[in-house]
Amino acid sequence: MNRPVLLVIAHGSRDPLHAATVHALVRRAAGLRAGLRVETAFLDFNVPSVPAVLERLAAEGVREVIALPLLLTRAFHAKADIPAVLREAPASLRIRQADVLGPSPLLVAAVERRLYEAGLAPADKGSTGVVLAAAGSTDPEAIAVIAEMARELRRTGWCSVRPAFASASLPRTEDAVRALRADGVRRVAVAPYVIAPGRLPDRIAEGAAGADVLAAVLGPSPELARLLLERYDGAARAEERVAAA
Repeated sequence: MNRPVLLVIAHGSRDPLHAATVHALVRRAAGLRAGLRVETAFLDFNVPSVPAVLERLAAEGVREVIALPLLLTRAFHAKADIPAVLREAPASLRIRQADVLGPSPLLVAAVERRLYEAGLAPADKGSTGVVLAAAGSTDPEAIAVIAEMARELRRTGWCSVRPAFASASLPRTEDAVRALRADGVRRVAVAPYVIAPGRLPDRIAEGAAGADVLAAVLGPSPELARLLLERYDGAARAEERVAAA
């Protein structure tokens, strides 16, 4: 039995580094699973679009697709935009939407990897406060997930972790940096909780001007690549349970 195609759906950005980073991540995930066909599509700004990829897959005779939102929280894009575009897919395709990526211990590990790559070490945790800087959302569920991720990161030993947002929500990155300074934290690091470069990650970087350390976006980290496959497998198992019922 052929496995469903994995279709990774990213938001897209005018920043050319965004699409390049998404493609690098998808290639890394595909390299971990021999024989799995993996496709990439974008909701906006970049090509190929989701409808274009779905039309091509249908024309090739593909029957099953698992659509994976390349999103860290289940906000508007996961709840509305992606389901809407999938509903317009060719009737011959059977599509299941996988869960978004967050929350997950693998994301905590990816954030720490980027902090260490930025110059910190495990021994620095006790004297370092971290601003976990997300894109932002008006969705309470998404905000709650970011808060949960901040708590999980704090449990790994950092002296303090504060969530912050580049848009739609408060506090902003610079406000969280100032709050940690006011608390007497010796060293402040900003960890962008975003997948790829773009306008909002640029805002996070601007807000990190008062920090000691600015980590890179999550990008094609090995933890994120593994997480893509975890979400794919979860959706595939759910489909198998439905078929067996």
